[in-house]
Amino acid sequence: MTNNIEKTLILVNLGGPRSSDEIEVFLKDLFSDRFVFDLPLPEFLRIRLARFIAKKRAPKVKKTYDSMGFGGGSPLVAETEKQANALERILTQRSGNPWKVKVAMACGFPNIRESEFTKPNTNTLYLPLYPQFSRSTVLSTLAILEEKFGECPVGSGGYVPHFGLKENFFKLTAQFIYEFFTDQLRKDQYLHYPEEKPNCDWKDLDIVFSAHGVPMRLIEKGDRYMEEVEASVKGIVGELRKFGFRGSFHISYQSKVGPAKWTEPSTIQKISELASNGKHIAVYPISFVSDHLETLEEIGEQFKELTWEKGGKTFVRIPALGVYESFLDFLAEEVLGADSSIQNCICKERGGESLRHCRFKN
Repeated sequence: MTNNIEKTLILVNLGGPRSSDEIEVFLKDLFSDRFVFDLPLPEFLRIRLARFIAKKRAPKVKKTYDSMGFGGGSPLVAETEKQANALERILTQRSGNPWKVKVAMACGFPNIRESEFTKPNTNTLYLPLYPQFSRSTVLSTLAILEEKFGECPVGSGGYVPHFGLKENFFKLTAQFIYEFFTDQLRKDQYLHYPEEKPNCDWKDLDIVFSAHGVPMRLIEKGDRYMEEVEASVKGIVGELRKFGFRGSFHISYQSKVGPAKWTEPSTIQKISELASNGKHIAVYPISFVSDHLETLEEIGEQFKELTWEKGGKTFVRIPALGVYESFLDFLAEEVLGADSSIQNCICKERGGESLRHCRFKN
């Protein structure tokens, strides 16, 4: 039996400019977010500084986007739309009910603040595509929705929690990495599919799990992001061992901006160290589920050049999960299993802070 009520799933990602015209808007949204651009300044000064930095950085960022070959913008929105289209089919088939899956971005367009993205409930669910919880990603998204609707979505029945600590996520990610190294993936489904092969048995590689860095100021406020990244990596490596992986693994952080202290070691530091010791290196983007600027340009080009410069013997970029079938099946399970059974404030537990309209606040 089906009730034929159309359900809506909204996939939320950080965002990226679809064209060069959107770069400054994207950067303004990014740096104006108090959970991302967290400084000990009065709010009016913080916002002014954020807008100044966005305007100043826009020309430099434009050059980077121009070099990527996606029309002056980021492929993130288009890649997320591919995931949305696939999930729409899977959810409709599995549930017997019609589903509509939309894409919303916290920064840039299509913007999560727009009126088409309606209040979370059992028929309108929000799924942030961040495997690990961070103040700068998950908490930021929840804060945007709280400001828009006057309540935090957690516990509403319309929120799908982050998924990077689930055992099935460990298993499917290990399977994905194994299938990549054994040439079982569909190359046409991935942007700039890496053709480099390791100059050794893949089972003996040094795999660097590179996560997006965050300022240590966020960690000091109670953000358990580093802890979650470490747990994700430990779980995935445990599953990789079952495929015969016997090499070493490392955790590092990329994309630092500004002079403040960020999570360490940086991926630049880690790759420099490994390459200088003549290691065979592969890099997997542990905190990303779609390929975009950080994976294609930073990992795929900058870190590759660094490896050769420092004397590394192998460099291989492992793609992000993208539309990997097992990943999308996993997300569909998470969506169909989502309900209002959450009975605690995950924002306080994982990010160190409850939002103002938290339904679990004492």
